[in-house]
Amino acid sequence: MNHSQTNPANSDPYVKDTPSLIASDKVEGTAVYGLDGDRIGSIQRIILEKRGGRVAYAVLSFGGFWGIGDDYYPLPWEKLTYDESLDGYRIDLTKEQIEGAPRFRTDDNDWYRHNGRSVYDFYGVPPYWI
Repeated sequence: MNHSQTNPANSDPYVKDTPSLIASDKVEGTAVYGLDGDRIGSIQRIILEKRGGRVAYAVLSFGGFWGIGDDYYPLPWEKLTYDESLDGYRIDLTKEQIEGAPRFRTDDNDWYRHNGRSVYDFYGVPPYWI
């Protein structure tokens, strides 16, 4: 007997949203709103810890024009709160405050190794690896 034919969960590779779960592809592109209620930008991607599976960062993008020239701001996941009324995430800072946060503009694979602690220090959140 082929197990995938008898288990409906195996027939659909997409996770359906539940009150507490959301698929990563639905997080990417979701708007982020600041303390003042203004839209800051959107989630570009989620960065996961390879071994533990924890969310290390949600990368917020803004500053460019139609995705060109954007700056990328890694945020500790704990700083984001989902707001159903906005269908987006809120952060307890303004855009101007986030502009002072650690950021990167290219796909520098070493960036996180050299700057990960400064991201968490900036936002006042214990690092995911502690």
